[in-house]
Amino acid sequence: MYNNKESVVGPHPNLNDRTQHLLKVLVERYIRDGQPVGSRTLARDAGLDLSPATIRNVMADLEDLGYLHSPHTSAGRVPTARGYRLFIDALLHVRPLDDREVDVLRQQIDQP
Repeated sequence: MYNNKESVVGPHPNLNDRTQHLLKVLVERYIRDGQPVGSRTLARDAGLDLSPATIRNVMADLEDLGYLHSPHTSAGRVPTARGYRLFIDALLHVRPLDDREVDVLRQQIDQP
């Protein structure tokens, strides 16, 4: 689950690429839907060839590390404050808006 790269964020940022990707997809899905995210949903959305059982193991590891929380035994997982922090600091990629997107937003704002 860990790689040998140096830590860049907090005490456990040395998560391997697969684990980081699963955390990123889980946080994005939770932000979008507002519901706990289960392993089957994550298996479908992550675009990786992983079984739900493998994803459950990764999710359990992320929960042990404090990045995820399970509201109750049979629920999916939700990000913790620590999970959101890693998502924002290391996993979220923001790009600037291009001129066309800015123009569209200005038009929408200026409409009565």
